[in-house]
Amino acid sequence: MITATKDSLPGLVGTEIGVSDWLTIDQDRINKFAEATGDFQWIHVDVERAGREIPGGRTIAHGFLTLSLIPMLTKGLMNIDGVKTGINYGSDRVRFTQMVPVNSRIRARQKLISVTPKSGGLQLIDEVTVEIEGETRPALIAELIRLMYF
Repeated sequence: MITATKDSLPGLVGTEIGVSDWLTIDQDRINKFAEATGDFQWIHVDVERAGREIPGGRTIAHGFLTLSLIPMLTKGLMNIDGVKTGINYGSDRVRFTQMVPVNSRIRARQKLISVTPKSGGLQLIDEVTVEIEGETRPALIAELIRLMYF
């Protein structure tokens, strides 16, 4: 884990913050995401049909499920001392580059790409790449924006 301060953050731009532990994406997690979002497309939840019709014969995780796991995966990669409040401010770019088949293991690789004063705090932009174990192409690459107030 990297520990930073308000003053040291600009010096970390361009630095890989860290790599998370692996997380298995099982069918139960996919089904719960479908229930939470109402996205019951068969490629995610119909195990039998996926077995017949999807290359590889397995259901695949929702892209937005993979994206939504980034906060959990990156938690603990960086500690910023003195932060009173941190806010998710959005994203500039999200690309889903590879399907995540059920029972795959994923992890996040986080890189700090900018630190800018904004709204009385600091705006941080991270590039997060979600990797799939055993695959050369990642599941997704996202530029995520957060505001930190000290």
